[in-house]
Amino acid sequence: MKASNYQSTLDQLKGKRDTLDEELSRYTRIQETSERNEQEWELAKALIVDVGLKTQQQLQYQISNLTTLAMEAVFDDPYEVEITFVPRRGKTECDIFFKRNGKYRDPLESSGLGAADIASFALRVAALSMSKNKLRKVLLFDEPFQHLKGAIPNKRAIQMIKEISDRLKIQIITVSDERTPLSEIEKGADKIFHVERLKGISKVN
Repeated sequence: MKASNYQSTLDQLKGKRDTLDEELSRYTRIQETSERNEQEWELAKALIVDVGLKTQQQLQYQISNLTTLAMEAVFDDPYEVEITFVPRRGKTECDIFFKRNGKYRDPLESSGLGAADIASFALRVAALSMSKNKLRKVLLFDEPFQHLKGAIPNKRAIQMIKEISDRLKIQIITVSDERTPLSEIEKGADKIFHVERLKGISKVN
């Protein structure tokens, strides 16, 4: 084989080598980019989990605290209210418990004296108070404390509604029968509409 042929073959091999080197460099960069993206994705997932946990902890504190304060405002021996966030079926669900003397109870089994009514009211207030909706905050209830027994707890409930409304700037409208003297209701309300039903017709005074 002539020297010129050797040189031509050598040049071709060098060209192929250079092409392979370029391909190797390109795949190396792709791999490095992929590994870097994977690391960034893992960091992003860890950040999302961390933010989610902190948000849940904040919600747990705010909701539990407000609901427990509402219970303390009404009852002499109130339940503490605890909430926990639990993953189920690919979603995060919220469990609510009443706690007293270290024992936990299902709120639905503790409605005899109206504890579940007070907790339900406070949970709705907590949800609205944390809302970022800039519209006027209004809550409408139809006999929210229908299971609440005794004149004193009902009087305290009226006072609690008034205080929550004033502090959180929430307009609270309730439909209720008179379980306390009208004078007590007047103390806790900005305006009262008295409804009477005569011969099947409701009249508002």
